[in-house]
Amino acid sequence: MSLKSQRRLAADILKVGEGRVWIDPERIDYVETAITREEIRKLIHEKVVKSLPEKGVSRARAKVLAEKRKRGLRRGPGGKSGSARSKISKKQAWMNRIRPLRKRLTDLKDSRAITESAYRKLYDMSESGVFESKADLERYIRTHDLWRRR
Repeated sequence: MSLKSQRRLAADILKVGEGRVWIDPERIDYVETAITREEIRKLIHEKVVKSLPEKGVSRARAKVLAEKRKRGLRRGPGGKSGSARSKISKKQAWMNRIRPLRKRLTDLKDSRAITESAYRKLYDMSESGVFESKADLERYIRTHDLWRRR
């Protein structure tokens, strides 16, 4: 009842793997008697033996995700993988750091908490990347006693 040799011959003739050879279950006894390549070719012609379609990886889910990304969804920090540097660009990191510093400096100048010259000095320092955060800026002002005398 073993159809191993028939399956092997059919796979060779059809140029597919043995796993992709389909044999009609109702005509197994007929296939069993076929022992030559010619007989197997005849069975293939009669559609008793045929090759199954190739199995592939479906692109359906990938297409759905691509469409969502195209519409601007799934673009947040949760949808990104990699190091901190790859998640946020150098420019974006710089903007996130410098904007609060500039705003704080402007507020301090407008409220006359620091002098114009101190403002200019601190602004230039911020520009050159001396301060990491607003807290760092405040710490510098306190340690270097740059608060305006009342």
